[in-house]
Amino acid sequence: MADLLAVPLKKPSDIDVIKPLRNLVASVYSTSDKPVDYSEEISEFSKLRNSALWKAFEKYESSLELIYCYYDQLCAMEAKIPAHEVQIPFKWKDAFDRGSLFGGRLSLTISSLAYEKVCVMFNIAALQSCVAANQTMETDEGRKLAAKLLQQSAGIFGHLKSNVLTSIHQDPTPDLKPETLGALSALMLAQAQEIFVQKAIQDRMKDVVIAKLSAQCDELYSEAYKQMQKESLHPLWERGDCDWLAVVGGKQAAYRGVAQYYQSLVCNADKKVGEEISRLQYALELFKTAQQTMGKATYFQDYVNRAQKALTESKKDNDFIYHEKVPNAKDLPAIGKAPLAKALPVTEKMSQSSKDLFENLVPVPVLQAMAAYSVRKTELVNTEIMKLREATQLLNSILASLNLPAALEDSTGAEIPQSVKDKAESVKSSGGLGELQKMLQELPELLQRNQEILNECNRMVKEEEDSDTQLRNQFKEKWTRTPSAKLTDTFKANVVKYQTIITNAIEADKKVRGKFENHLEGIQLLDGDLSALQAALPSCGSSGASKSSAACQLRQLMETVESIKAERDVIESELNSPTSDMQDQFLSALAQDGAINEANISVEALGHNYGSLSKQVKDSLTRQESLVAEIQRVNTDFCKEKSGAGAAAMQREEMLKKLAAAHDGFMELQVNLKEGSRFYNDLTNLLVNFQNKVSDFCFARKTEKDELLKDLTSDLSKVSSGTPSIPAHHADSTPAAPMSAPAAQAAPPYPVQQQGMPLPYGQPGANPYAYAQMPTGYNPYAYPQAPYPQQQHAPAFNYPYPPPQTGYPQQGGFPAYPPTGYPPQQPPNQQPPWQ
Repeated sequence: MADLLAVPLKKPSDIDVIKPLRNLVASVYSTSDKPVDYSEEISEFSKLRNSALWKAFEKYESSLELIYCYYDQLCAMEAKIPAHEVQIPFKWKDAFDRGSLFGGRLSLTISSLAYEKVCVMFNIAALQSCVAANQTMETDEGRKLAAKLLQQSAGIFGHLKSNVLTSIHQDPTPDLKPETLGALSALMLAQAQEIFVQKAIQDRMKDVVIAKLSAQCDELYSEAYKQMQKESLHPLWERGDCDWLAVVGGKQAAYRGVAQYYQSLVCNADKKVGEEISRLQYALELFKTAQQTMGKATYFQDYVNRAQKALTESKKDNDFIYHEKVPNAKDLPAIGKAPLAKALPVTEKMSQSSKDLFENLVPVPVLQAMAAYSVRKTELVNTEIMKLREATQLLNSILASLNLPAALEDSTGAEIPQSVKDKAESVKSSGGLGELQKMLQELPELLQRNQEILNECNRMVKEEEDSDTQLRNQFKEKWTRTPSAKLTDTFKANVVKYQTIITNAIEADKKVRGKFENHLEGIQLLDGDLSALQAALPSCGSSGASKSSAACQLRQLMETVESIKAERDVIESELNSPTSDMQDQFLSALAQDGAINEANISVEALGHNYGSLSKQVKDSLTRQESLVAEIQRVNTDFCKEKSGAGAAAMQREEMLKKLAAAHDGFMELQVNLKEGSRFYNDLTNLLVNFQNKVSDFCFARKTEKDELLKDLTSDLSKVSSGTPSIPAHHADSTPAAPMSAPAAQAAPPYPVQQQGMPLPYGQPGANPYAYAQMPTGYNPYAYPQAPYPQQQHAPAFNYPYPPPQTGYPQQGGFPAYPPTGYPPQQPPNQQPPWQ
């Protein structure tokens, strides 16, 4: 077996990765028309993690491929799952901590995939050193594999040294400190060079080559020893019966001696007897130093014997033949160096057999493009739809004020105009007054459900922050984890924004109820018996105006009105039709442009279909303007022809106007209430996702808090018992710069959303819910610097109740009231310390 040092592995903890990942994947990728279920893949991921991280402690060589696969899976997940949204409390123990009498071990818990990846990389490098140390140096295969693994290990430790602080944004455990990683990288490189020296010796290469390789090995061990001698690192190298500093110092002296010995052979061949004697004497001193340093009297004894024999012969020859002056060892020419060992760069993929479990999930850049397309498409389509709806509402209100088309029917008091009968039948077939009242009664329950979920989220955030503040005041500077106030800013901001949405929706509910009360009497008449409706209409004689030329023109204009309404229904249906989706073409265009700019996405950019439909909308609005003007002009003539009607006729006409307005109000209320119910259900879906994220965050912080409390309690026990404590990542010192620097604030689990939620806007006359708009493409988990769009946002509408459209996003249906698991139950041992 090779006399190589193997780095101990970091010990992971058993954690539940299934629930947080399932919540995150579902909230990001699920929609109503395309729900995703990655339960099987997430379970496979959990099994892979357990196998890769725990079997490494049992069988070194067979575990390398497993941990390579797990590392590749983490790299693949980084491109598809927002790392800072993963609220999994990854806990890893310090690799060099040997525990204490009290059972405490240094550990660090961070809820970040980046931290998990750093720890896995450390274990890969450590496991590579273990496998290398277990290779036999008697075969070329063993030496070749050991040298390769040690160079890879050196490269990984070097990579971690440069990136660990920017990855975890906290003061790490001692094994992950940059100075520790730098020392380990230097040590691995020196050991790889040592293998090349042994290979050269076994292959009987030229003495000068072996001397240069040994000189380079001496230099690398010297650099490793220098880095390991830092005072803060001394406690790490005392590994049981093996003192790493002694081993590294001894090898550095030994390989300098080997270099001097083989260089003396070169001198012997060149007849430089004086230099040969000096180098042999120096080599013997170095070998003796190595044996004393390592505490091994027989270490490199074979070289000691060979050097001693060669020195005796050289001195004898010099005394009798050459009589050369023996120079001082300090004056000897430097030996050249042959650096063969090099730190290999970290490869993008370590395993050739690994499979991406989440290969069907859309990568972040594509998801961004799809979100940009979806948001802009929804915004533009709904703008066109609202134009049509507002124009139709305006047209209906104008016709109702003119009592059209009922005024064209030459009826008497004994008859109900056919148009009124049709309106009454329409109201009854749609459920009538009872259906409206039922939907109105459901709104407060839906509102209460959303408010309770939001209140629960606010409570969890506040309790977590209060707990952290209490412990920070108790432990002062020893409480070194990131303050909750920095991590919960986005949560609290989202709570405020959700509350604003709910408040605006409450105002919208009031407007809907006001509209209902205004039209209640008319709706009751239309929903009742025809006899009651007939009795409510004042009697009057026929004026004969319904057969005039003006009446004929009005009838033609009414037909045009119905034609325009039918056209608008078709246009709205086509705008919402999934067959007109141009997503693939849009993504292709964005890929060619190399950028995503929502502001530059016009209707035409979404496809020819949308551009054509937009022109049809504009044409319909233009035709309505001229049509309304013509109706008003002809109606003026019509009114003059029936101006002789008495007071009863005027009363009858006013009642007909009231019934027409009630019919239109009923239809609007029905749409408003259906959309209102769906709005609250969709908001519930968003809030449940938000609640899951808050719950995962609080659980992760609770786990981190418990671990830190355990370490602090252990340290206090050590101090009180007089046992010196091992330097900890939470020692009495100011946190490392990355924790307090702005960069740390830029990467909390939920990055701060720079753009605030758009304020509600709209025309109150056109729509009673215009003041409570669910913002366009609303995404409460948006990232300003590295955006990772959600697919689970509510689309934009001109009031909080979205109009009906195909494929409105939801997640597997909306939770029943009260939602499953609400209020959330505290996980085991999750009670706050103050309870």
